[in-house]
Amino acid sequence: MQRQGSQRLWPQERRDLACRSGHVREVVLLLDGVPVVWARSATSHRALQGTWKALTGLGTRPLAELLFQRSHVHREPLRIQQLARHGLAESRLRAAWPGRHPRWARSSVFWQHGQALRVMESFAPWIEQLDAHRLTRQRG
Repeated sequence: MQRQGSQRLWPQERRDLACRSGHVREVVLLLDGVPVVWARSATSHRALQGTWKALTGLGTRPLAELLFQRSHVHREPLRIQQLARHGLAESRLRAAWPGRHPRWARSSVFWQHGQALRVMESFAPWIEQLDAHRLTRQRG
């Protein structure tokens, strides 16, 4: 995990969550020590006190434990975005990523009991070249 705590939200997060500040968690997922995914999740302080309170206790565990193992979590459609040069996300990626960093991201809003959690993910440019079957056999 790179950072977690109360922060001023980015413009799209403010629109999706209808608040100006909230709880933000940023992580970089590694594959054999190499960054593969950069992710940022954000929710309101109100949601953090209730529906999404487990977010603060995840530590290095994946957010997927909260999102995909609960039947009452609803996901909005994915949105794709090109990262603006010198924008907020691009500057975070530059700091976390050695060499060529991602230029695209996807985001989605997850709902649980009327409370939103916005997740944004950006993948290494070379990720599409991985052989998923070979990788699964190596890890399994």
